[in-house]
Amino acid sequence: MTFEDQLKALVYFHLQEHKSARHLVQDMQENEFARQNVAPDEGISRSSFSEAINHRGLEQLQYVFENLYKQASAVLPDAYEELGDLVSIDGSLITAVLSMFWADYREGAKKAKVHCGFDINHGIPTQVYLTDGNGAERLFIDQILTEGQTGVMDRGYQSHDIFDLLQGKNKHFVCRIKAKTTRTIIEQYPTEKGGYIFYDALVLLGTPGQNQTREPVRVVGYQISGTKYYVATDRRKLTAEQIATIYKLRWSVESFFKWWKEHLKVYHLIARSKYGLMVQILGGLITYLLMAIYCHEEFNEKVSIKRVRQLRTKILNELFNGQGNSEPIENNNFKTLYLF
Repeated sequence: MTFEDQLKALVYFHLQEHKSARHLVQDMQENEFARQNVAPDEGISRSSFSEAINHRGLEQLQYVFENLYKQASAVLPDAYEELGDLVSIDGSLITAVLSMFWADYREGAKKAKVHCGFDINHGIPTQVYLTDGNGAERLFIDQILTEGQTGVMDRGYQSHDIFDLLQGKNKHFVCRIKAKTTRTIIEQYPTEKGGYIFYDALVLLGTPGQNQTREPVRVVGYQISGTKYYVATDRRKLTAEQIATIYKLRWSVESFFKWWKEHLKVYHLIARSKYGLMVQILGGLITYLLMAIYCHEEFNEKVSIKRVRQLRTKILNELFNGQGNSEPIENNNFKTLYLF
């Protein structure tokens, strides 16, 4: 099983919503389309597939993912160019099985956690890290962001030390903070009476002598549907309204996780080791990036379940048309998606 075979199998797994490695291997053995276009020429056994997933291909998949992200970000439209390079940062739990001893969470339960950066402007994932379910999320902020990018985060990521660290590295942040956080005002900015923005000030966050920021931080307060939000940022040149808009866009990563789990079945486990799970996750992210490029170039649209289902239907149609045909099935849409 070559790396190309492995990559094809992973993309096929996520596109076709297989529920297990057994289901996928059986399909590659019995399905004419999969046998001709996905499986290795000499066929594949479940043990060989398991060995490949759990022990091979991780570095190559990381390389493919990083380069595919660059390709996708170059062709997809920039939705919020005036707001800068925005990366939503969040974590998502994966339910594990008890035999996955490395995936600590709590007694009687095993979970892993994906820490993901999501490019808000282009609607695609940028980076991913994997830990056990109790893995600290804040540690990955600096790793996910590159110079000039703005991390958009929920209040679980509030860290005054990290706010100082990011400002020292020319990495930006828009992060919701706890309403009761101590704020020492340096400069107060005017807000429109009756508007949804009720607070805008340059402050030092935290208690002096304990956890106070060294660098000043701008805090914007706004109210939506009766809920008050306080958002800390180092983006001083934007309006308060733009800061509020950026934080609202954080929900794009939540929508991505929901769609990714529901329609690409990323969390139907085909591996038990940490290495193998990361291989599977990268395969799912690569599939999403391929779909993003495919939907844009073929339909000038964002990724949608409608287009995924259409692609599955075309694959099934090719299977039906190719039954009994000794020649390999030609499927331009399938090959376009794989970029082979």
